Amino acid sequence: MKSLSLVPFALLAALTALGGCVALDNYPSKGDARPHPGVEAARRYPIQGIDISRWQGEIDWASVKAAGTRFVYIKATEGGDHVDPAFQRNWEGARRAGVPRGAYHFVYWCRPAHEQAVWFKQQIPNDPDALPPVLDLEWNGHSKTCPKKVERSLALEKIRLMLTELEQLTGKKPVIYTDITFHKDILEGEFNDYPYWIRSTAAKPEVRYHNRPWAFWQFTTTGRIPGIKGDVDRNAFYGNEGEFAGWREGRFDIGTRTWTRERKVPPQPSPGPEHTPVATMPGASRTVAAAAFQPAPLGQVVDDETTPESE
Repeated sequence: MKSLSLVPFALLAALTALGGCVALDNYPSKGDARPHPGVEAARRYPIQGIDISRWQGEIDWASVKAAGTRFVYIKATEGGDHVDPAFQRNWEGARRAGVPRGAYHFVYWCRPAHEQAVWFKQQIPNDPDALPPVLDLEWNGHSKTCPKKVERSLALEKIRLMLTELEQLTGKKPVIYTDITFHKDILEGEFNDYPYWIRSTAAKPEVRYHNRPWAFWQFTTTGRIPGIKGDVDRNAFYGNEGEFAGWREGRFDIGTRTWTRERKVPPQPSPGPEHTPVATMPGASRTVAAAAFQPAPLGQVVDDETTPESE
């Protein structure tokens, strides 16, 4: 009897060693290398997903799917001339495995807004079953070429233009990803009808973000799941199965929490005549008109990523 009483404790220790808070996770096959008690609630949301880039290396997508992964956001582009070298491979791998996938663009504040929107448009597949696109809005402190911040009014102007153009491209309302610092500096009180994907790895979102409803919660950067070697970002969707399905089908707006049949795309804010320059940014070498911009051919990219933390 004494030896039998030790079994639950041994099992708990084994599960903890395999993945931190595995025993309390909504999907038991997932875990965390360094679980934080402040975000324990995130693991109990029913719809869990990940976001990835080249830093995750080769991925076994069948195992990722089997682990219960319900969605993945894949890094596509950065600034105006960089494509994540693993984007196409990851995009097709997720598609073949049946994992709902979307693309995200990492914004550079030294590049004209329209140039970045055009670049993103030209690199992502316009798949009708793709998740809505994401703008990754952070300060680029680790960048070698664009570490500076810009004025709030200028940042908001750039964001507004890119959100509109991405919606025109895909017909889907984009998602805004951001962290605590950028939200406080720029986004607080802004774009309230858009869905927010927020980073908070040590506390519940309501503790870190003032009066901000969220659609996705990135709650750890040290997640572990089958099919991916090493750390991966884990995310929780705020709602239930019906809301998740409705959002994917375009019937439910997760930004405003309303059911709708059709969303009218806002008018294009970009200048009409092709000779009109667009959004001159501090640090940019020139202004770019929509029709004049010609991106570098695939394979000729400028890689300004310095660390995985820039994701």
